[in-house]
Amino acid sequence: MAKVVRIEGYTLYFDNGISLTSDHNQSCCESHWLGLSDLSINDFDGLEFDLDSDDFFERIPGYGIALKPILGFPIRIPGYGSNNGYYNSDLSLVLIKNGETIKSFDIDECQDYQYD
Repeated sequence: MAKVVRIEGYTLYFDNGISLTSDHNQSCCESHWLGLSDLSINDFDGLEFDLDSDDFFERIPGYGIALKPILGFPIRIPGYGSNNGYYNSDLSLVLIKNGETIKSFDIDECQDYQYD
């Protein structure tokens, strides 16, 4: 079980040394990300997550994701995407420990797009 201990930019840090972020290989004229910076550490007060299970989050197509604590209500995180329709919309949810990716999940459909 892991608790969120810090939010820095677009990354959540857990007490077990794992961090959670989104990843997108950005090209010109586009970007895609999860709105982790919209959250406060108070949003995670008393919540624990089982990051060993692939069931720690839920995809919400057209919106983002929801992190599912062991007990308590899910924390909804919006996903954003902007491009001119020419570039890709790839977006991944990534768990990192000691600088190494330990898990990566495709969440392409979990973002609200804006086409320029």
